[in-house]
Amino acid sequence: MFWNPAVMTQFSGVQSSSTYTGFLPNVKNTPAAGSTYFGSPIIAQGTTDNTFQAAFIPAGYFSYQLNPNLWLGMSLNSPFGLSVGFPENWVGRDYAAGDTWLHTYNAAPSVAYRINDWISVGVGVQIQYAKANLNHGVTAFINTGNGILILPVGDGNLSGDGWGYGFTAGVTLTPTPTTSVGIGYRSGINQKLNGILTTPLGQAAANTTLDLPGMVSLGIRQRLDAQWTLLGTVEWTNWNRIGTSNVIANGVTATTLPFQYRDSWLFSGGVEYQFNERMTLRTGFGYETGAIDDQVRTPLIPDTNRVWASVGASYVIIKGLKADVAYSHVYEPNASVNISATSGNPWFATSGVTYIGNASTRADIISIGLNWKWDDVFK
Repeated sequence: MFWNPAVMTQFSGVQSSSTYTGFLPNVKNTPAAGSTYFGSPIIAQGTTDNTFQAAFIPAGYFSYQLNPNLWLGMSLNSPFGLSVGFPENWVGRDYAAGDTWLHTYNAAPSVAYRINDWISVGVGVQIQYAKANLNHGVTAFINTGNGILILPVGDGNLSGDGWGYGFTAGVTLTPTPTTSVGIGYRSGINQKLNGILTTPLGQAAANTTLDLPGMVSLGIRQRLDAQWTLLGTVEWTNWNRIGTSNVIANGVTATTLPFQYRDSWLFSGGVEYQFNERMTLRTGFGYETGAIDDQVRTPLIPDTNRVWASVGASYVIIKGLKADVAYSHVYEPNASVNISATSGNPWFATSGVTYIGNASTRADIISIGLNWKWDDVFK
């Protein structure tokens, strides 16, 4: 339902599911020669500890079949999130210092209609609330008459919350009894944030808009026989729409956030094995292109291309109740970061301080789900 509201038509009666995901990332930044620390060149400095913080991410889904061809549904999830913590005194403090986080809460009521046995459609609305906190160091360039004195003068902080709205749409096709295809779309959301901008000079009411991406997904499920099923997915995320966010304070642009990401793609494939009437096993692999390239990467989110490897299982506990468990390991190669006058990285203009280094990233994701078919439970 997250990707495609039309999939509700594949679940008869009244059904609900809840998932509980633990996200366990490990991201370390290593400054390199060429960086400056409070105005002084460095030769090398040790790697930071893990800067990304673990997260617990719940989600819930509900569908209700009104008649043989019409369903109503609701999904509750957190499609975008971030939680990082950096030292206050480190080489890259002008681009990441202290705690930065983004929390989103998305509700999507939806409706689906089965046109006939092989095609169904669905639509829904997205109602999203977000809270954010962005923190970084501030460095002052002071002309003493005998040269430029470069001093740290504290932190800059933008915190706020707000609402955003969008829609979802999808179609499912069942051309044969063993083949199902789904195409889903989640629109972009112009996420408003209203709050406070704090700098060493004081505080001011501020606002900005994050143009969060739209997403398109294509999923294919092909049953080979009574035990084996092949799975395939392609996803496109329109990160290019985020562009640059202007932070407005006192009626003028106080600063800019030049994200300037690129669109990303995910390609994945897997296999499912019906071990017995109660247990199903599955595994799969995926490759995802990063939304952040060398031109705009910072230590705050050192995103790059990544590889996914996953295993999972489902088990019918009692009639009407099925449990899911899954584990994924995400690997990213080391990503280079170059924020300097000659790099072309737009973040240099927000600070004027040079940071050069690389980041290593990996993550483990563990999820548990419970799926209820309430008509069977109460029979």
